[in-house]
Amino acid sequence: MPIELYEGDLPDGLDLGSVVAIDTETMGLNPVRDRLCVVQLSAGDGNCHVVQFRKGVYSAPNLARMLGDPATLKLFHFARFDVAVLRAYLGVLPTPIYCTKIASRLVRTFTDRHGLKDLCKDLIGVDMSKQQQSSDWGADELTADQLRYAASDVLHLHQLKARLDEMLAREGRTALARACFDFLPARASLDLGGWDDLDIFAH
Repeated sequence: MPIELYEGDLPDGLDLGSVVAIDTETMGLNPVRDRLCVVQLSAGDGNCHVVQFRKGVYSAPNLARMLGDPATLKLFHFARFDVAVLRAYLGVLPTPIYCTKIASRLVRTFTDRHGLKDLCKDLIGVDMSKQQQSSDWGADELTADQLRYAASDVLHLHQLKARLDEMLAREGRTALARACFDFLPARASLDLGGWDDLDIFAH
């Protein structure tokens, strides 16, 4: 899998198409506390583009422009976290959004296994390694294993979307999924604002 590593932003003129798979790597799972280290992207063509951020340096106009482009669908797995992190560090709320985890929860109600590793194995027959998930993404130099792991998190999302779209249509839940995806920027803003553990729709 070809992997391109960039420092601080995407290069000028890079065309990733109309549907871009995106993932982030951070120092932890709290988007307020744990800084953004890496953003990885794929156009679904087998190539991965990895943007590495140094601590405190988050000026990435090319990446931010793509994230905010209404003509580009941003494809995530567990978008709630990634969208919050991108908003916190790059100052942009990505829209429009598709989240494979939400799609899976809506149509794979026969299981409670909705992780990316599970989806890849169950839907497209790909066995992923998550060994580098908890490695130090804030290191000055990323290892070859870290880069391969980062790439694997985005290289299969287009295939997963295609399978999940078929299932959503079959079960009559495409419109419901779209409504959930459209709410994600607001959900991420609630997380960043301190409502991460509170269901504001509860009694």
